[in-house]
Amino acid sequence: MDERKEEDDEEAWLQLRPVEPLPSQCCGSGCSPCVFDLYHRDLARWEAARASKDRSLLRGKESQSCPSKLSTETFLAFHISAMDRITKDTYRVQFALPGNSQLNLRPGQHLILRGIVDDLEIQRAYTPISPANAEGYFEVLIKYGELLMLAAGTGLAPMVPILHSITDNADDETFVTLVSCFKTFEGIYLKTFLQEQARFWNVRTFFVLSQENSLEQLPWSYREKTWFGRLTQDLIEELVRSCRREPFALVCGSAEFTKDMARCLLRAGLAEDSYFLF
Repeated sequence: MDERKEEDDEEAWLQLRPVEPLPSQCCGSGCSPCVFDLYHRDLARWEAARASKDRSLLRGKESQSCPSKLSTETFLAFHISAMDRITKDTYRVQFALPGNSQLNLRPGQHLILRGIVDDLEIQRAYTPISPANAEGYFEVLIKYGELLMLAAGTGLAPMVPILHSITDNADDETFVTLVSCFKTFEGIYLKTFLQEQARFWNVRTFFVLSQENSLEQLPWSYREKTWFGRLTQDLIEELVRSCRREPFALVCGSAEFTKDMARCLLRAGLAEDSYFLF
């Protein structure tokens, strides 16, 4: 009887052993902790609990760092409250958050989404496109093809984490064209970041300066990618034509800028469901 009980106990412990993730479950974005970090942590916890025959050691402490209950250690289930097809291969997905809670993510942070596709578990990193102070929901864009980002002044801010999420993932082949509008060259912020992003094979950066008129006053590295004046209809059409495939546009700036860009994009041939206005 004792031998039989020992075998049953051993089988019970083996069923509690953490399952090692598949290579496809790693998003490749350098997340910390990675799914494999979590696996090795849980495996060490399981081995310690098994050695001492104390199953209570398997229970980790719940993270309390985020009011919306997000955790860097465990996946949480959120209900999809809405899903819109933006283009033939791009979707805007809205997830519901409990009550009026917020994600409270810091700039540059992203989410790891996990799901089953064709019987294979897939994980990918996504940066929310919903406002940082959105209550009760968050939104992501899934499967970008090519992005055309139009930003004026501080409207550059929401583009930064999206760029990060693309260039930090070596497997992400999304093409990005970023156009930043400022009054003067000195007024351009995040110059170093934008220069670093422009070195990636799939990122182009351009500038429009409304209160400058001399290329000679600009560094050589900016002269071929800077326009003066306003972001006009002709420039928008030129940018859309230069994209490798039909782009999905992201627009952020003043209310007037956003309204003007939406009108220009429509005239350039993009449908209303082919751009997103922050």
